[in-house]
Amino acid sequence: MFDRLSDGLTRVVQGLAGRGVSDSKIRNACRRVRRSLLEADVALETVTNIVNNIEARSFEHASAAAGGDQLIRIIREEITEALGTKSSGLNLSTAPSVILMAGLQGTGKTTTAAKLARHLIERKSMRVALATTDIYRPAAAEQLRVLSEEVGARFISGGQRKEPADIAAFALAEARRLSDDVLIVDTAGRLAIDAEMMAELGSIHARLKPVESLFVVDAMTGQDAATTAREFGKTVPLTGVVVSKIDGDARGGAALSVKHVTGKPIKFFGTGERTNALEVFHPERLASRLLGMGDLESLIEDADRNVDKQRASRVAGKVLGRQRLDFEDVRVQLEEMQKLGGMTAMLKQMPKLAGTKVKHVQDESYTKMVVIIDSMTVRERRFPDLLNPSRKRRIAAGSGTSIQDVNNLIRYLGQLRKQTRKMGRSGRKGRQMRRMAERIDAQFSDQGLESAQDLLNPR
Repeated sequence: MFDRLSDGLTRVVQGLAGRGVSDSKIRNACRRVRRSLLEADVALETVTNIVNNIEARSFEHASAAAGGDQLIRIIREEITEALGTKSSGLNLSTAPSVILMAGLQGTGKTTTAAKLARHLIERKSMRVALATTDIYRPAAAEQLRVLSEEVGARFISGGQRKEPADIAAFALAEARRLSDDVLIVDTAGRLAIDAEMMAELGSIHARLKPVESLFVVDAMTGQDAATTAREFGKTVPLTGVVVSKIDGDARGGAALSVKHVTGKPIKFFGTGERTNALEVFHPERLASRLLGMGDLESLIEDADRNVDKQRASRVAGKVLGRQRLDFEDVRVQLEEMQKLGGMTAMLKQMPKLAGTKVKHVQDESYTKMVVIIDSMTVRERRFPDLLNPSRKRRIAAGSGTSIQDVNNLIRYLGQLRKQTRKMGRSGRKGRQMRRMAERIDAQFSDQGLESAQDLLNPR
């Protein structure tokens, strides 16, 4: 996520941490921040505002003794301020609450509409309907219909209606008739802003009177995103912004520019192509990521939503009970890790490790490990010591890998066993792990998890 911007700002922070500052060091840090923001294609007026505020506050508050850490805090606060200060939720006070999706062609409006529907269904337990007024793009309605089925939303077809505003009005009437909680309406886009598109969008808005009008912007468009959002805002009173495709080669300019230029909050981030790849936007968390400070809160939330607690608990029980791990346990670990985006994504959310360079090939090697484990018999997975040369050759051939890859997996299991033995030993660390298990038991008992005692003595 925004690797280029994050790398530049992380280097600034690393050069300041734990050190005193002088006037020249403050000016040098501000120059480096300015350069990093401009290279990320942040709008010039946004860059100027951020850097001027950092410089003014630093000269006023940063002391020579603890100036470095104070300056880091100031940088973080100013970037957070530029992003929006705090998370801004959706207005869902009416029924049905109408959400209008607007933006240029190719920004991911249709997919974002489906992602938002899934978010509201799974996290808010709402009845959601989806409709599209895009009568120009071939198969636009079919695409949204398929996505609606995938996320569990109801799709409202416009039938033979030819005017986008009429389709919108019909969808609203249907949503009211069937008592939907939310109606999300996708709209047509263009390659560039034109009078016809704006007139059409204004007409749809007048018929729907949505409580939320969200502008979807491609993160890779840089500072142009803010200019485009401003033009859309002249036709439709926007209530927020969704930044899509931040998992691509995005420099970060859109995210930092659009809030400052438009005054509208960023509400969501699109983090991938799948319909579950939508994050609620938290400005302070993104600021921490950009400065290499990690984002443990988001990592914990992702784990709580995506990790299979029953499977993870059984592996934890083995660790606490000082039992030897096997390949089945390795498979569980790797699969649950992939649900959180893989090792690369997880390390970027860890403090101190956030600035560490992690090659994507590492995640590919973990995927290869799962394939190798799948090529083993059940007995081989449970008793790794059975893997003699002939078995290794068979497993390598069955998984399309080499004997060296199989040996690497065996070494990985050995290292994992060594680490978990240390964690499960009696003494201070062992007691800490057991107290942690007791806290987990108290926290998740209402979800049907095993007790801490069960974890210590797995069946």
